[in-house]
Amino acid sequence: MPHNHSPHRDFLNIADFSSAETFSLLALAERMRTGAYDRKPLSGKALAMIFMKSSTRTRVSFEVGATQLGGTAHFLSPRDVQLGRGEPIADTARVLDRYVHGIMIRTFAHADVETLAEYAKVPIINGLTDLSHPCQILADVLTIQQHLGDVRGKTVAWIGDGNNMANSWIEAAAHLGFTLKLACPEGFDPDDSFLRAGVASGMVQLLRDPREAAAGADVVTTDVWASMGQEEEQARRAVAFALYQVDRPLMALAAPHAIFLHCLPAHRGEEVTADVLDGPQSVVWDEAENRLHIQKAIMAALMGNEAL
Repeated sequence: MPHNHSPHRDFLNIADFSSAETFSLLALAERMRTGAYDRKPLSGKALAMIFMKSSTRTRVSFEVGATQLGGTAHFLSPRDVQLGRGEPIADTARVLDRYVHGIMIRTFAHADVETLAEYAKVPIINGLTDLSHPCQILADVLTIQQHLGDVRGKTVAWIGDGNNMANSWIEAAAHLGFTLKLACPEGFDPDDSFLRAGVASGMVQLLRDPREAAAGADVVTTDVWASMGQEEEQARRAVAFALYQVDRPLMALAAPHAIFLHCLPAHRGEEVTADVLDGPQSVVWDEAENRLHIQKAIMAALMGNEAL
């Protein structure tokens, strides 16, 4: 074996780190963003990246991040691993952990990530599932702190689908101490377990009117109306979400200093208008860059023994 299998931690959802650890992780990512960090904690270490769903930002940010930290990253599509031919995830986990020091997976069913974590003896990082997208949300929080200061006490307005992004926003609000106002059409609510916990925390509200959610918000954010794997629902969703477009009148309801976030890729003219996405309040390119910095911090902590 290339390494011993000492006790390890996984990052499947935001609450896998304590609140204090999450703020330390964000501080570490900020040091990486500003160039104040120059260690190579992944020297001699390898990350396996399993992509059952394709991605631009996830692949490049993890590959570049691992390299910058002194390690290597290895891209595995369904064509490159036996998962695509029916090998059980448990078997894949028990093979890969003999070769690598961490595994990032981007896939459909969250249960697959949990199974990978159960059987692998190295850290597992959730690069996205249909249930949650924790790396993206921490990148978004890093972006908020970059532009607006401490996220605690801020108000975030989520406009649109109650999807994996909405679920992770809910978890982050309760975990990190900011208010989240979700505006979702009926029938497109977030996962019930996430929502109940978020509402119980007192930090999360579910609304139907996007204007009510955006009023006075520090951050307005959205996502595509039909996520990967939902293309056949595009026409139905376009009708359901017609009143949930983020446009200039909606942004005008937010605080004057408000920023606009979108995890990308974006469909201009659908969930957001071009003059918002490409306008002065949009920080989506900083947000995309911050995937690199937060994921470097996650890898440094989980694979490189960086203290939080």
